[in-house]
Amino acid sequence: METINNPEAKEYLRFSRLNRILHILMIVSFISLALTGMTLKFSYTGWAVLLSHLLGGFETAGNIHRAAAIIMFGVFFTHIYDLTRRKKREFGSWKKLLFGPDTMLFTKKDLRDFIGNLKWFLGIGPRPNYGRWTYWEKFDYFAVFWGVFVIGSTGLTLWFPEIFTLMFPGELINVATIIHSDEALLATGFIFTVHFFNTHLRPEKFPMDIVVFTGRMTLEEFKHDKPAEYEDLVKKGELDKFLVEPYPPIVLRTVRVFGWIALSLGFSITVWIIYAMIFAYR
Repeated sequence: METINNPEAKEYLRFSRLNRILHILMIVSFISLALTGMTLKFSYTGWAVLLSHLLGGFETAGNIHRAAAIIMFGVFFTHIYDLTRRKKREFGSWKKLLFGPDTMLFTKKDLRDFIGNLKWFLGIGPRPNYGRWTYWEKFDYFAVFWGVFVIGSTGLTLWFPEIFTLMFPGELINVATIIHSDEALLATGFIFTVHFFNTHLRPEKFPMDIVVFTGRMTLEEFKHDKPAEYEDLVKKGELDKFLVEPYPPIVLRTVRVFGWIALSLGFSITVWIIYAMIFAYR
């Protein structure tokens, strides 16, 4: 009863249930793709051989890889469908969705925030007044679109070579192999280093940010992370619409266990890749 009567005890609902489910599925899918893909890419290393045995062999790793790819495609197209639904329900037109104040597209403000963030890092300026999305969140968001298009399309080409070589020359398979392998390596390295740092390892978030799992953040955290969005909601008198009860401790502990497993696997894959690139790359 105390949390109901005390608005300050409530939390800001940042992500919907669908957003959270899709992100969890994406984490499971991406880590599965990274584990199996890097195992196949560096199959001549000791850690890849050991990991392949744990996964049931290289053939089984390939099957897991393709199953994870299907999940990733499902997440991507479900998100597109959700955007279409939100456009009809909340915005009315693509123009308002794509070019409104909470757009995921890059704007002049993102450039100003980037420059301001550099000054803040150097101690010569204040922290930028971030809105709903920071420039690095937008970059991460569109990296998924790039990855699904480039890595996904080349992966499908390698999965169904007979179909694609009916329309394109056979050399396409060799090109697709190189692009798929190198782009996947780049994506894996980026997610488990830059994205992990931006999301979890920044001083104000260390050691883990669980907002994307719970969908909730405290008002104090909201004021600090997204001051422009907070001020806008207060000005419009709409903040109360997004205040919800916090999750019980057992849920938070479960979320953190999942998060620590994902972080540990991500950092382990990064270490294995660095080892392979330095000591055993072919």
